[in-house]
Amino acid sequence: MPRTPASDEDDLDTPTPPVFFAEQALLGALLLEPHRLGEVPGIGPEAFSTAAHSAVFAAIRSLPAPDPAQHAQNTAWLDKVLACARKQARGLSASYLHTLIQVCPRPRHALAYARMIEAEHARRTVRTGAQRLSQATGDRTHPQPVPAALAAADALTDVVDRLAATFPSGPASLPRTPAPAPAPTHYEAAAAEEERSLLAAATARPAVIDQMRWLIADDFVHPRNAGLWQAATALAQRHAAVDPVTILWEAQHRGLLAPRAEPAELLRALAAPAAGDPHYWGERVLHRSVLITAHRVAHRIEALTDDPAATPHQLLLGSRRALASLNAVRARWHQATSPAPPPPPHASNAPARTRASPPRTTARGLPAPRADLLSAGNQDTKPDCQKKRVHRGDIALPRPPPSSSPRTARH
Repeated sequence: MPRTPASDEDDLDTPTPPVFFAEQALLGALLLEPHRLGEVPGIGPEAFSTAAHSAVFAAIRSLPAPDPAQHAQNTAWLDKVLACARKQARGLSASYLHTLIQVCPRPRHALAYARMIEAEHARRTVRTGAQRLSQATGDRTHPQPVPAALAAADALTDVVDRLAATFPSGPASLPRTPAPAPAPTHYEAAAAEEERSLLAAATARPAVIDQMRWLIADDFVHPRNAGLWQAATALAQRHAAVDPVTILWEAQHRGLLAPRAEPAELLRALAAPAAGDPHYWGERVLHRSVLITAHRVAHRIEALTDDPAATPHQLLLGSRRALASLNAVRARWHQATSPAPPPPPHASNAPARTRASPPRTTARGLPAPRADLLSAGNQDTKPDCQKKRVHRGDIALPRPPPSSSPRTARH
């Protein structure tokens, strides 16, 4: 389908295939049959790639639809659209509106054209968010670069989530876009010095290593330093001896030493005088890791938006996966920089107080003593040594005295 813009138009000289032709087809369908505007409720003027197309769509949406019979006989409504659109795009002409009508294949396919425009608008929106994230990671003048980069990542995440709700999820196919090559960063010189300072400080104070589990080997820029830190953390977790020699030995057995690494040089680096707190140097290393990861995520998402073969679903799925890798580093950053929770209150060493209760008068589970037996016991006046007692539970009852008459005894 040829593109035939007016010669005096500035922003229509460079087409954006194939969405440019979809925009022309949708505008032509709406100019020819204005009542089809209700079939595309989810699209707005900002979804179009050129200012002229955006102005024409805004004019169509702002004007009331004409009567179909009168619209088929005259161009009065088209003249109103042109006059309204020229307020935003002065280069528009009546001939270009007629061109839009002529290049529309099927007005009844307006919804399909609108979905194409929405998909391309989503691609441009995600690309803009990724570019802002990349700019935030490279701003060396910002006083707090990590919070600024994380804020840009949050804004991009909101955009991706909102678009994911707009486009229905299709087959779970990953994008086929190859990952871009790592872009060079300006952290190389500072990274080497800070990583060496961390290793020396942690070797001098090995008790701190186990407290820095928020720092992993992937946060290091140089592979040699990453291998030494991984060996040191392994020794600390096993509560083994940690010193320059043991770290070097552990790194060798784990195959973590970089090629052509000189053992004597590594020993000198580990045994260098420690300056500063290991926590400080660890936060510096993690600070750089957050920015580098955000920079790579931005470039990965930009590569997805530049791939015309990636569907909207693949673009959003790939963007979410890239942002998830940044969220993992963000969680460790918050763990390292958040203040430690206050310790729980200590339990009192004083003995617990027992609550007063009335004295127990009878044994638990035993019946109360009979009143006639207690009265009989009270009337007995014999000495205790001559009394034979019968125990019923824990209550001692007196035994009746034997008869003193011999006649009664014989009977």
